[in-house]
Amino acid sequence: MNLIEIIKTVIIGIIEGITEWLPISSTGHMILADEFIKLNVSEAFMEMFLVVIQLGAILAVIILYFNRLNPFSPKKTGEEKKQTWILWFKVAVASIPAGVIGFLFNDRIDALFYNYQTVAFTLVLYGVVFLIIEQWNKNRQLKNTSVQSITYKSAFIIGVFQLLSLVPGTSRSGATIIGAMLIGTSRAAAAEFSFFLAIPAMFGASAYKIAKFGFGFQPGEAAVLFFGMVTAFIVSVIAIRFLMDYIRKHDFKLFGIYRIALGVLVLGYFLLKN
Repeated sequence: MNLIEIIKTVIIGIIEGITEWLPISSTGHMILADEFIKLNVSEAFMEMFLVVIQLGAILAVIILYFNRLNPFSPKKTGEEKKQTWILWFKVAVASIPAGVIGFLFNDRIDALFYNYQTVAFTLVLYGVVFLIIEQWNKNRQLKNTSVQSITYKSAFIIGVFQLLSLVPGTSRSGATIIGAMLIGTSRAAAAEFSFFLAIPAMFGASAYKIAKFGFGFQPGEAAVLFFGMVTAFIVSVIAIRFLMDYIRKHDFKLFGIYRIALGVLVLGYFLLKN
């Protein structure tokens, strides 16, 4: 593996680390990046790599929120440990819809919808949805102002919205944040629950892709996976901190506008190319 391939891998890791957590669609960015950054790997490995690189990103959530997510922490009281287990049960409930449908139909959905037309459409569609929701929420009384106040019913509804992210270009974080905000959840609580919900989703998707690809990595492929995951982890730490700080002072409208612009860019680029 030469220096150029390492640089390409690091760039892809940076894109993944940023776009996985901001509600702007990692797929939308990856489909453009793939036009200009061609890794010297097989198509089968690349398909697996673009999913498994997310393990680096999810490690950032585990590290940043370790105390919140650890029910065995000796620093926690009995009640705090109980509340941590309840949080995990809510995450488990929210994970059911996408877990079941994704396991059964993920390959079929990708075959039908992994194309620039779908990605461009969903980028624009959910960009508009973000603008509408932010306008609608201006005068609403929010019922969920913290992750703890999200009920099991609300968690399941958010999980149903996560199903939308099976369609490329939607954005997993975007879909879950939209679902959470629609049922009256604050931006910060919606974003945090989306982070936690990503843990089983990404581990499940990565395990599936690795099992499908197998463990017979070539040395160069193992290096690509390592550098990609490490970069995604480092950038994810920065991206998560940025997002949480940003939404405490601002709304999601800027991300909605960005999605619309990116969708137009994706559509325009491929139409001109073809």
